Amino acid sequence: MKRPTRILILDDHELVRKGLRTFLDREPDLLVVGEAGTLADALPLVARLHPHLVLLDMKLPDASGMKACRQLLAATPKLRVLVLTGYAEDTMVAAAIKSGVHGYVLKNIKLDDLAHAIRTVAAGRGYIDPLITQYALRWIRASASQESLAHGMGKLSPQERLIMPLLAQGKTNKEIAVHLQLSDKTIKNYLANAYAKLNVNRRTEAVAWFIRECRSGGGAGLISPHDS
Repeated sequence: MKRPTRILILDDHELVRKGLRTFLDREPDLLVVGEAGTLADALPLVARLHPHLVLLDMKLPDASGMKACRQLLAATPKLRVLVLTGYAEDTMVAAAIKSGVHGYVLKNIKLDDLAHAIRTVAAGRGYIDPLITQYALRWIRASASQESLAHGMGKLSPQERLIMPLLAQGKTNKEIAVHLQLSDKTIKNYLANAYAKLNVNRRTEAVAWFIRECRSGGGAGLISPHDS
């Protein structure tokens, strides 16, 4: 059998850590190897326990999520970091992604969806909570006119603009290709061109750019986790 994904939970609330451990340890391919309430406690645990992924809260007693991510990745560059937080503000999402996180989900996420997000990030892909991109997707569908071209979306070709909302939904290259009836190679080329135009290197950075652009183009801001 494939070895389980080793997870360290970094959250200052013991109840949250215990609840997550109870759920995740029921999954045969996921294994919680440790937990910590501060960055200072987490760093030696990461060095000793060698987790594949850290489940990270954005607010810690001794560090912000951004600082924690930078220090964790500096110590263990191959580590994967998935943020699990209650904060959905676009500025915090963007700052977290710039700090190197590989995924960002909200604490009201369903447990099965959290497991899916962990598996996605552990497999080397990015993941953004659908609630965070929901407002952006609604806006882009309602703005099929040329109004969006007055903003940064005008940097992208029509084909690249079609890909962005699908990217924000967390679809893989293959899924995007099927949706747009194009080849995987064509999608890969479109993404490479879009990344160069936007001066980004990763899918999550492109999604963060897309969210900010939709907001500046008339979106009302990121929805809260309690909005439907």
